[in-house]
Amino acid sequence: MPHPSSSYDDVSFFPEVDPIIFKGPGSDDPLSYQYYDKGRTVLGRRMEDHLRMAVCYWHTFCWDGFDIFGAGTFSRAWHQPTDLVEAADQKMAAAFEFFEKLGLPYYCFHDVDITPPSPNPDDLARNLVRAADHLAGYQERSGKKLLWGTANLFSHPRYAAGGLTNPDPEVVACALRQVRDCLNATHQLGGANYVLWGGREGYDTLLNTDLRREREHLGRFLSLVVEHKHKIGFKGKILIEPKPHEPMYHQYDFDTATIYGLLKQFDLCGEVHVNIEPNHATLSGHSFAHEIATAVSLDMMGSIDINCGNAQNGWDTDQFNLDVRDITLALVELLPSGGLDTGGFNFDAKVRRQSSHPTDLFYGHIGGVDALARALLSAEKIIEAGVLESFKADRYSGWSQDLGAKLLHEAADLDHLADHASANGVNGSHHSGRQEYLEAFVNRNLV
Repeated sequence: MPHPSSSYDDVSFFPEVDPIIFKGPGSDDPLSYQYYDKGRTVLGRRMEDHLRMAVCYWHTFCWDGFDIFGAGTFSRAWHQPTDLVEAADQKMAAAFEFFEKLGLPYYCFHDVDITPPSPNPDDLARNLVRAADHLAGYQERSGKKLLWGTANLFSHPRYAAGGLTNPDPEVVACALRQVRDCLNATHQLGGANYVLWGGREGYDTLLNTDLRREREHLGRFLSLVVEHKHKIGFKGKILIEPKPHEPMYHQYDFDTATIYGLLKQFDLCGEVHVNIEPNHATLSGHSFAHEIATAVSLDMMGSIDINCGNAQNGWDTDQFNLDVRDITLALVELLPSGGLDTGGFNFDAKVRRQSSHPTDLFYGHIGGVDALARALLSAEKIIEAGVLESFKADRYSGWSQDLGAKLLHEAADLDHLADHASANGVNGSHHSGRQEYLEAFVNRNLV
């Protein structure tokens, strides 16, 4: 059955912007890529295939620039129609024009991003079916692909106390229906992953919270999502996005290590992976690179929402990440493990409220794209030089020698190892970690 065509094929929402192309580092055209040459081979793969970049629907096309202190500052053409269905259709047309002009391969959405406002679960379900059908048509015509979909279980008032961990079983039932429908739509659209973004899966105070019950409910319902994934034949990864707090004071998906503990408890390791966001990493007291390294070491790396916060502000500000060094350090941890397979780099980032012109959306994304590309080229130089790998190998070389082998032998007990150290006069000495040398090495290799 053919998918519906767009009634906005002859309408341009960004007439002042031509398709963004690579012009090289010497270009002074702000509407061009200086470093993102998608066909360039980096560490054996095309740059486009390494980065698998996506535009997010919510910040880019749904947000009108409002914050808690003031009304929206954006006057987007697709925000103007009074007919809610027409507004959703215009937003979709604008989104795919934007995707095509940026030349990035993927996009991401929440269910409520792509539908008109839906007063109740039945309306949302119907609207989602219609929206998914229209998205399929746009994908077919444009060649764009869905990196992941997710259900919004945090905006509606019913979810004030969470979705899958809500104390009211009726709310949990609504959440499960929403997740089922959105996972089905993601599968229909060929999505590479599905994200469980637990925006309110946590608590504000322990005084009214049964912590054991809520964790057990979360584990049970995660298991049901995984079962449904296999039932419908969805081949992508199920992802959880770590975040320590905001809007809840404490969230059950605090960081990558916390999620690993949850998955271990409910026998879901290997079935659920993580979607890491740098801004969330810093809110949890970690670095972006730390969260990537932790996910890689625990075999739970999935995808990345690329953004950053502001050092002067403790909020989740979702700014475009232009810190080439920060991204490079994360890629140095990621790439030796094989990089991203089904995942990608989703620009979960928004322009500032004062950047109100539609073209500012392009400037923000172009800056983010080029920062990723520069970081990828920098990481290639660092990895190919072999300095970090060689230094680590030398630093841990004792574990491949006699004493290291004895310490790790499965038959050894504490008495045996302590007596061996005593009998052989083991007297460990300090060796320099040469941190400053290694940090300077990284800086010298930034592109």
